[in-house]
Amino acid sequence: MSVDAKTLETLFLPKTIRAQAQRIYNAALAGATHFDIHEDKLEATADYVLEIIKQNYPSLEVPYHSRWRHYEVGNRFQLNSYFATTESFFPIEKAKTGLDLIIPSVLVDAGAGEHWKYKSANTVTIGRSEGLGLASMDAFLAGAFSDPSPQTGRPNTCAAGLKALSSTAFKEFFQVSDENPLAGVEGRLTLLWNLAETLESKPEFFPNQRPGDLVDYLLNTYDDEIHAVDVLTTVLQALGDLWPGRLTLNDRNLGDTWAYQPFGEGFDALVPFHKLSQWITYSVIETLEMSEITVTHVEQLTGLAEYRNGGLMLDSGLIRLRNPALAENMWLPASEIIIEWRALTIHLLDKLAALICQKLGKTEEEFPLAKVLEGGTWAAGRALAKLRDANMNPPLNIVSDGTVF
Repeated sequence: MSVDAKTLETLFLPKTIRAQAQRIYNAALAGATHFDIHEDKLEATADYVLEIIKQNYPSLEVPYHSRWRHYEVGNRFQLNSYFATTESFFPIEKAKTGLDLIIPSVLVDAGAGEHWKYKSANTVTIGRSEGLGLASMDAFLAGAFSDPSPQTGRPNTCAAGLKALSSTAFKEFFQVSDENPLAGVEGRLTLLWNLAETLESKPEFFPNQRPGDLVDYLLNTYDDEIHAVDVLTTVLQALGDLWPGRLTLNDRNLGDTWAYQPFGEGFDALVPFHKLSQWITYSVIETLEMSEITVTHVEQLTGLAEYRNGGLMLDSGLIRLRNPALAENMWLPASEIIIEWRALTIHLLDKLAALICQKLGKTEEEFPLAKVLEGGTWAAGRALAKLRDANMNPPLNIVSDGTVF
């Protein structure tokens, strides 16, 4: 299969993610997927998410769903240490340092498993995304991703530092042991090493071989106005080669894009999600805004097709497996059932967000999807998971290598 360059680029646009998700949603309505849709549950689910939003953010001043949220646990110990370290930096350098932190931190954040915990310096012991966030922040501040020679005295991430990070050192920073196992260690470490290769091989984005170089690229490329989709496009172009073992087309790594057999064999059968890239994008946007660099049209990005938002859809009854026994199987990300689950999640997140904005009397620009996710659907998905399973496992069993979810 080969397509022209303009057509290929559509696979990396939020509008294509939404369009393909809606095709699968329509197929589900017609009874042609593994799931049934129960739209009668939509309003009750929106009310439940809105209740969670008001519990978490009574003032409705909801931040974006970004990596920065995970650093806020534990009396903000790590976050306060980071701000103390960077308080003397000029705004642009603060933004660059923020991206040096955020990008590798997001790359190590996938399902940690139910057993792993991180004990931080402020005695908080926590697992899952928050634990991974605190561990990556501590590692960053300790110079884990910095050039080992010479030391600059300032925390940073660079190609040389990432290449020098061994499996042994990674496990030490993340407190991994036989008694404290972390799922997907090699997948996480491979992503960091892939990041090092990307920093070296793409000088047009990374002239100093730092993730923070993207700040200069965005300012120089979109000096009039930076749109959220511009940030996503940049993230996908600059970091798209990170993802291992994915589909390629015209020698381009398609990242979080999957072939959905019921749609045939051609280009129209490709279903993109770009979950981690969009979460990086939300995190980059917040980092830029912290340094007073404005990004507009954040509402144009999509929801995140991962197991907390997806769990909300199943646990609320919005969608149901036509054959409940399939929940007992293990599924690869490329399987039809997982592609369908993720696509239905994307479409239903948009429906829920519209209802929530309506109930709040706000526009999508005033209360973008990034806030609905944070307030929000992700938290509601986790809360329902805890009611279903004390270990908060996802409702479908995913064989994950730490590079998708």
